[in-house]
Amino acid sequence: MANRINSEPLPEGSQRVVGRDAMRLNIAIGHAISQIIKTTLGPKGMDKMLVSDLGDIIITNDGATILEEMNIEHPTAKLMVEVAKTQDKEVGDGTTTSVVIAGYLLKNAGVLLDKNIHPTTIIKGFELAEAEAGKVLDEISEDVSIENTDVLEKIALVSMGSKGIGSDEEKKHIAKIIVEAIKHIAEEKDGKTEIDMENVKIEKKEGDNVMATQLVKGIVIDKEVVHPGMPKRVENAKIALVDSPLEIEKTETDAKINITSPDQLESFLKQEEEMLKKMVEQIKASGANVVFVQKGIDDLAQHFLAKAGILAVRRVKRSDMEKLAKATGAKIASTLDDLSSSDLGEAGLVEERKVAGESMVFVENCKDPKSVTIFVRGGTEHVVSEVERAIKDSIGAVTSALEDGKYVTGGGSAEMELSKRLKEFATKVGGREQLAVEAFAEALESIPTTLAENGGMDAIDVLVELRSKHAEKGGEHYGVNVLDGKVEDMKKAGVFEPAKVKRQAIASATEVARLILRIDDIISAKGTKASGGGPGEAGGFE
Repeated sequence: MANRINSEPLPEGSQRVVGRDAMRLNIAIGHAISQIIKTTLGPKGMDKMLVSDLGDIIITNDGATILEEMNIEHPTAKLMVEVAKTQDKEVGDGTTTSVVIAGYLLKNAGVLLDKNIHPTTIIKGFELAEAEAGKVLDEISEDVSIENTDVLEKIALVSMGSKGIGSDEEKKHIAKIIVEAIKHIAEEKDGKTEIDMENVKIEKKEGDNVMATQLVKGIVIDKEVVHPGMPKRVENAKIALVDSPLEIEKTETDAKINITSPDQLESFLKQEEEMLKKMVEQIKASGANVVFVQKGIDDLAQHFLAKAGILAVRRVKRSDMEKLAKATGAKIASTLDDLSSSDLGEAGLVEERKVAGESMVFVENCKDPKSVTIFVRGGTEHVVSEVERAIKDSIGAVTSALEDGKYVTGGGSAEMELSKRLKEFATKVGGREQLAVEAFAEALESIPTTLAENGGMDAIDVLVELRSKHAEKGGEHYGVNVLDGKVEDMKKAGVFEPAKVKRQAIASATEVARLILRIDDIISAKGTKASGGGPGEAGGFE
């Protein structure tokens, strides 16, 4: 048990944990977090059900989502959550891997601390190991480009492999969609591939099954056509994007208009009508037959647009307007006076469709869309949400592979090879740091071990077999085939992962281990809790 001392200078009720006790406590908590997460790793990983204080239920396999929704209170545990968040932001995939490695780095560091090795020595060894791991990753990785559709689809497939989103057929269907979507939005700059993941819009609606998920070469807007008299389908659409409202703006200052006769009232209303008519005439004159407005459209303006046969949608989000501009080639007009035929975008079809009882507007068959939509379907809300998370992870994985231009074999084979090479490197390091490098190498073995455990295999047998395979010449691609329950060459099995995801996972894990190992004193001010809430709190089951 940690030795808690009430120190004189601190207010009454404060808690302080000092020295080795503080380190042991932090290491135990960091390792505990990784133990919670590790059962979700791999294609045979299990899901977590998270219930919030409001009773909202999330069923997921995504490491970042689990840690974010877990309502963690302990400060050290929050540092582990930061690892997952960084991983998610940087590469969009590999969150579970980074947290598992971090947990085992801390556990192995704890063993070295018990042997009276100083924390700074351990940190130095970890840093040396991380730098060497980066070099080895470069050596064992292979090149990939936007033309390698087959490799990219396999990377997408492995990324969503751990998500329980359906059958292999459904996963392959989604992998194809993801790679095609990324091919549309990828841009070459100075010989490098640049991808803005924001340009892939994910729109979801429950109903139908996962196989009904489709790629729309354009944008899906969750809005309806504003007026029943407007056309619901426009082919060869000329699209205007308008930032200003099609309404008569009220004055900023308080103004009064004195009307003394019915004639004046009539001419006043007529003037309003003429102004709205002029707005619609300007849109019509530009040659537009579809208009998306970011703000409101007056009822009278709707009537005039309907008479002109123009399909209109109002209150479209700014982000959707920007995506529409990228997909159709239109320019967003701030005022109608600026609107000309050169500002219009084009789409093969704009149509309002009923999906799961709600109207949505599909802008599709765009010529060269630089923004596309993946329209996700699934049996229930939970399924659709999990498919969405899987798609986001896969987009992150494929994007990382293309931006970095490198991939490695999966199934724990890359970590196993890194571990083997780091053990060889440790002997050259010498001194006490050598022990820390070896501890780092062992922590990397936690990935194939965890994959084997989650697949119902004997982890020790698998580890022994992998070590002997990697010791042989040409055995660097051997990893765990969880689906068949055996050790296999992952290159032949087609299990590929982006090198960037591995590099980031190791960097994030090393960073947090270094951060936690440097702490030798925990002072928590009066009234704060230094431990997580019980099951009654944080939305646990009663």
